[in-house]
Amino acid sequence: MSTLKAVRGTRDLLPPETELWNKVEATARRVFARYNFGEIRTPLFEDTSLFARGVGEETDIVSKEMYTWEDRARAQSEKPQSLTLRPENTAGVVRAYIEHKLGETGMLQKLYYIGPQFRRERPQKGRYRQFWQIGAEVIGPASAGSESPLRDAEVLEMLAAFLHELGIRDAKLSINSVGSASDRPRYVAALREALQDKAPQMCVDCQRRAETNPLRVLDCKVPEDQPIIDALPKIADYLDEESKAHFAAVCAALDACGVAYEVNPRLVRGLDYYTRTTFEFSHGGLGAQNALLGGGRYDGLSEAIGGPKAPGIGFAMGEDRLILTLQAQASEAASTLADAYVAPLGEGMNAAALRLAHELRGAGLKIELGDGSFRLKKSFEMGNKLARKIILFGEDELASGMLTVKDFASGEQVKVARGEIAHFLGA
Repeated sequence: MSTLKAVRGTRDLLPPETELWNKVEATARRVFARYNFGEIRTPLFEDTSLFARGVGEETDIVSKEMYTWEDRARAQSEKPQSLTLRPENTAGVVRAYIEHKLGETGMLQKLYYIGPQFRRERPQKGRYRQFWQIGAEVIGPASAGSESPLRDAEVLEMLAAFLHELGIRDAKLSINSVGSASDRPRYVAALREALQDKAPQMCVDCQRRAETNPLRVLDCKVPEDQPIIDALPKIADYLDEESKAHFAAVCAALDACGVAYEVNPRLVRGLDYYTRTTFEFSHGGLGAQNALLGGGRYDGLSEAIGGPKAPGIGFAMGEDRLILTLQAQASEAASTLADAYVAPLGEGMNAAALRLAHELRGAGLKIELGDGSFRLKKSFEMGNKLARKIILFGEDELASGMLTVKDFASGEQVKVARGEIAHFLGA
């Protein structure tokens, strides 16, 4: 009998890795709460038509990647219902907004979720067939300000705060506008016309997308296709004045709160429901597929699935990829940090501190040496940047032979005999 294993594209999350997952989720809940978001939990599967109507029948998600089956009819006269494991969660959240008549409150609904999604795509690093997302949506009647560019900027500022608090360094924000429901068809028509002669020279996926969903051509990562894509029409040239003003207001608000960004005219996102603002945070540590999270505005999604007018904006981040980024940063830090930072307490201790550093280096340890002219606070700041531990070395320590050692990660501070210090540090 063969040994049973996890299905391809799925995996088990085990300790101690789950501790990092819990940290990410706890940080999301803490940061989102400061912006007055509440948690929503929707079913793992929905009626298939929700995604066909909401996400778009011509998207790769709906046409190729969904896990769909026919549920057994409860009676012979009933037609079996087509059900789908959720491939994304925005459509489900908007369905819940409509079903529970949340718009009748007259208030903005600020909702976040954490949970698994399912897509039948080729498994690769950071991408699984069951994957975890953290996401949020701001949706409500226009009278509550749901169409305001301030909502877009606030969501982006919240995401920048979340990534900063999580400790993810060097994340880059790219933004664009894909225009209104009337702008987008004009641009799609211009793209389709421009691709008529060029598509046959492109990859197989782009040849198909040129007919079914030309916007997805702009997402192509095949190197040989990039010169062709760079020469295609730009969405900014097809925006009406209202869409241009909306995007300019988003940028102005981001500037006002100090959130750095770059405008990327190729950023369109792959789902049909996006309008106006689209965005993406990326990180170089993830390689070619470097997106950490993305999202945008979807002012017509509620109407598309049978609900009232309810403009909204939201995002989803792949938790698997966030974890990869954090693990890569931890590995990088571990490889570059010194074992200890020797901090002489006063300039008169410099020579003795150098002797201690010399002894520890002789034992094979990686040591950084401070200067006695530093104030204690500066010694801690420098030590925290350069080493895993700090050794405080003053006259008391020299006289007693007991060194004060603090671990920056745990915050633990202990006394260690000088003769034992090399062994304590791992030599």
